[in-house]
This record gives sequence, C-alpha cells and structure tokens, in this order.
Amino acid sequence: MNTHQRSSENEKQKSNDPFGYRDERFADIQMLRYKLEGFESLSLQQKIYIFHLSEAALYGRDILFDQNGRHNLRIRKTLEAIFMQGFPREEAEGQALTEYIKQVWFANGIHHHYGCEKFKPQFSSEYLRKRLTDIPENRLPVASGQSKSDFIDEMVTILFDPTVMPKRVNQNDGEDLVLTSACNYYQDVTQQEVENFYKAKKENSSSEQPSWGLNSQLKKKDGIIVEEVWKQGGMYGAAIERIIESLLQARSYAENEKQKELIDLLVEYYRTGNLKTFDDYSIKWISEQEGQIDFINGFIEVYGDPLGLKGSWEALVEYKDEDATKRTRLISREAQWFEEHSPTDIRFKKKTVKGVTAGVVRAAMLGGDEYPLTAIGINLPNAEWIRAKHGSKSVTISNITDAYNKTARGNGFQEEFVIDVQTLRLIERYNDICNDLHTDLHECLGHGSGQLLPDTDPDALKAYGNTIEEARADLFALYYLADGKLVDMGLLPNDEAYKAGYYTYIMNGLMTQLARIAPGKKIEEAHMRNRALIARWVEENGQGIVKRVSKDGKTYVNITDYGKLRKLFARLLAEIQRIKSEGDYEAARLLVENYGVEVENDLHQEVLQRYNRLNLAPYKGFINPILKPRYDENGNITDIETDYSESYAEQMLRYSHQYATL
Repeated sequence: MNTHQRSSENEKQKSNDPFGYRDERFADIQMLRYKLEGFESLSLQQKIYIFHLSEAALYGRDILFDQNGRHNLRIRKTLEAIFMQGFPREEAEGQALTEYIKQVWFANGIHHHYGCEKFKPQFSSEYLRKRLTDIPENRLPVASGQSKSDFIDEMVTILFDPTVMPKRVNQNDGEDLVLTSACNYYQDVTQQEVENFYKAKKENSSSEQPSWGLNSQLKKKDGIIVEEVWKQGGMYGAAIERIIESLLQARSYAENEKQKELIDLLVEYYRTGNLKTFDDYSIKWISEQEGQIDFINGFIEVYGDPLGLKGSWEALVEYKDEDATKRTRLISREAQWFEEHSPTDIRFKKKTVKGVTAGVVRAAMLGGDEYPLTAIGINLPNAEWIRAKHGSKSVTISNITDAYNKTARGNGFQEEFVIDVQTLRLIERYNDICNDLHTDLHECLGHGSGQLLPDTDPDALKAYGNTIEEARADLFALYYLADGKLVDMGLLPNDEAYKAGYYTYIMNGLMTQLARIAPGKKIEEAHMRNRALIARWVEENGQGIVKRVSKDGKTYVNITDYGKLRKLFARLLAEIQRIKSEGDYEAARLLVENYGVEVENDLHQEVLQRYNRLNLAPYKGFINPILKPRYDENGNITDIETDYSESYAEQMLRYSHQYATL
C-alpha cells in the first residue's frame, strides 16, 4: 500500500470514527477505546469515589503478571528497559521486538492471552543479546548474586527455548495439567497432590464451604505442601497494601453505608486472607443495589488455572447505564418464570430463584485480568452455595459493547462469511440487540440457573468445569432468545429477530472463531471450546438442520430450520445441566474432547485466508481513559476530568512506573 492510499484510508477511518474508538493495531490485536458517556453528569462525590476505586483497580497489575508466570515481571521490566533505551525500530528486527513487547503487555505475560502458547519472537536471540548488552546493569532486573552475562543467558533461554514454559494453561487430556502449565499457581507439586490437598479440606468442612485455594499459591517447602496466601504481609503483600490504601480512600466518598461496609469487608479479607470473609463480602456485594457506582476487585475467575481453583486478580469500576438497565430489570424480574420453563430435569431446577439482579453499566476503569482484554458481561459470585442461597448479580457493560459494535460496522466480515443477502439483512437489523440479549440472558439467568444435587462437589468436573459452565449459560441464552416471551416483554421486535443471533452464533462456533487460532493448534480457551462444542454438536445431531455448504469455492453455514435448532439447544442444555448437577466428569470430558477441542485443518486454513484478506485483527483490547483530578488552591479536588489522549505504549509504561508494586 502506498503512502497516499494509507493516508486516504486513515482519513476514511477518522470520518467513520469521530470519537476515535479505533487506535493502533499490532500482531493479531486491534486496540480500541471506550467512552465514559454520562460521566460528566455524576456528582463530584461520585467522580472522586470512582477515581479512588480506579486507583485500586490499577495497583494489582503486577499481581496478574506474576500469576501468569513466575518470570513475567522480570521479563516485562527487561523489555521495558530495552524500550526506554531505544533501538532502531524501523529495521525489521526492531519492528519485531517492538511488536513482541506490545504483545507481552497485552497478555500480561509471555503467553498468548487466548491460546496460552508462548509467543515466538520474530527477532533473533543475537539481537536480544545485543540490546541487553548495551544497557547498564543497574537498569536491568539482574538477580542478587547473578552476573549480567548469566542474566542475559537466562532471558534468552526463557524467551527462545520452545521447551521452557511452552504453555501457560495446559488442558490436554491425559497429561499432568499442573506440571505442564506455566502459570504461577503451583510450585513443585503434581496434579494429584493438588487434588488430594483440597479434597482433604473439603472433607473436613461444612456444606457452606469457601472456595478452597482461590487466593493462594500451593507449593512444597522441605517436602511439605503449604499454601502461600495472597494477603497483606503475605505473598503479593506490597501490591495488596496499595490496593487497601486506595479502597480506604474511596470509602470516604461512598454513596451509602452498604458500600462502606463492603469496602470494610474487602479490606479485612485482603488483610487476613480469610476466604470466609470473602464469602461474607460476596453476599454483601449482591445485596448492594442502591448505589450508582459499583466495583469488582479481587481474586475472582479461575480460567487461568488448569484445575479451575485459583483466582486471577481482576478489577472493574463501573457506573449504571440507567436507560439500558430497564432491559435487564425486566429479565431479572421474570427469573422464576425462566427457571420453571427451562427444558431441564425438574431435579436440577431451583424451586425458588433468589436474589437474581441484573443491570447495564458503563466501565470507568479496567484492571488486572479485565485489562486490556475485558469481558462484556459479568455474573458473580462464583460460589455455587452462595448463588443457591443468596443469588447473584449480573452486569452487561454497555460502553464496551458499543465500542465493539461501532468499530465492526462496514468492515466486510459479515459480507464475507454470511451465506446470503437475506440472512445478511436479518443480521444487520437485529444482531446488535440479539447480542445484548444473549449477554443479558447468559450472565443474568444462565449462570444463575439450575442447582447441584446435594452431594455433588462443585469442583467435580475439574479441568472441564469452566467449559461446561459457559456452555450451560450460552445454551440457556440461546434457548430463550427464540422464546415468544421476549417479544411479549418488548425486548425483541418480532419472532424473526432471534434468527440473527442463532446464525451468527453457529457461524462463529463452527467457523469464524477459528481465525483466532494459530495454524496447527487446538482450541484451548474455555469460551471458545464452549462455542465449538455447541455448534458442532447441533451440526452432528441435527440431521441436516445445521450444515455446511460450498458456494463459489467457499464454505458457509446453512440453517434449514430455526425452530428445530431451538429444540436441539434444549436437548443439549438438558444434558449439560445434568452433567453439572450430578458432577458427571466422564460425560463432561467426552463432550468437550469430542466436540470442543480439535480443529479441522482444511476449514481452518480457508477461514484464515478469507479473514486475512479482510485485513482484520481477530482480537480487540482497550486503552483506559485517564481520570485526572483537578484541584483548587487549598488542594481540594474540584473535578475529575476524562482524558483519552494517552497512547498504548505510554499507558503501559506509565502503569509500570506509577503502579509498580512487586
């Protein structure tokens, strides 16, 4: 592409994107920005509350880097020293090194954020050695007693040796998932030792058990297995102290007493590491509904642990989108109806659905495992007994989905992969609202539906638990997306609209999500496995209801009967709910391994070729806004302003300096 063409394309992009949602692109990633609509209308107290909560959301960044791999922090500091030293970035290897640094920032470590495979540098080991040799030793994270030469050898080995820490989270059936995963949740213990350790804890506890292992590293000391708890004064204590400081500053500006009590419980949990206190905090968090501002901060999701036990650190600060929340309130008010009419066995249904609340929010700050890649919806807490007894709270993040929607229009993706003009027009009209409703149903009702049988261990499905749970929530949403009740409630305009959601879901599960997978790799990530499982299962069991057809040498998805497809979703939902409720590990393993893991090479190559011709990045991430306090002459905050001007590299370097804790 010549300079004139590039300039014209940039001008076209700006005219189609006046806010500037799109930012730079590198590797397989497109960076975006999200807009804080309505922030200026919040009160000064609310803005300051958000500001301090946002500081707490950023001070845990180093924790996630270390959780993702024990060498990650030293590697990041090393790469940033090179970046700040400067090098010829216009040269091929300089460009490759720059891209690699940006990938490490994005993934919070040296492994791909979705595929979990270690990044393969596109520059040479000799080039890295030269760059490191040119940097003074005191600017590098050389370990005590280590020579600079040995340090360079160590960095080169970790980055370039394909046998060293090859995969962050290994899900390959039949292997020791702990020993073969590079994540830093375990040291010198086997999978069997981990399972035995937590089995013993469960056997000696009451029915309302905490999420054992959620906030600790399991390791051996002098041959004895011990837990290093993540708390003040313990592992990650320096970072947690700064998080606590920011939370206590936020407390002074809380909107109500419940929010103050929430912060007090969270601080107590961070100080003690007591998981029972975290459960108390989670229950209190569900009940806080009055405030405009809410937040998530802690060791939450377990996708980064091959055994699904350890929580990665994440944070989100949010404020309500009042207009859009009307939609989710309608859904949550009907939670009992949805539960009763679910196509699952009556044994697995909740007799009384408790505490299902949902809202639509705008993100104000992303942190930890919600940054730079973030979820579009969240349902918490994850503890099954809390869900059953106290309910859950769900949110859909409207300014994140808005950024996705605005940057997807006119990019040629649907035109390339949708089978015909009639289906394309249906998707253009209804897919945005179907996506919103699918997220609402998935988070608000799907995760909150059903129940375990009394004697079922919540961790019985082990490594397959995350995939099965996401499939369960997706199927719940898909089943009800086609229900006439949504039209009656005014959430869908007619009884044809749902077809847009069905088509794009199946197209993604069977085909287009393959654009996110490197050639020769299997499907690793739980959400991707879930979508593949559902789409491939209905294709195989639908007797032609879902099939692939070839037109002009290209593969397309054809859905011949949408009503019968809904019945297939009902069948699979009933089976997956049974697996979850009964803790049927073997059935879970067979479903995931047979439908959710393998990749058809010919189809994969075709999808990659078609996708690459569109010049699209398969992954999107976000640059946070800067929240800038303004002060009067007495040092009092008079306003919090939003600034969207910071570049990706500027933000990453600033965070590494301003929020360095470990």
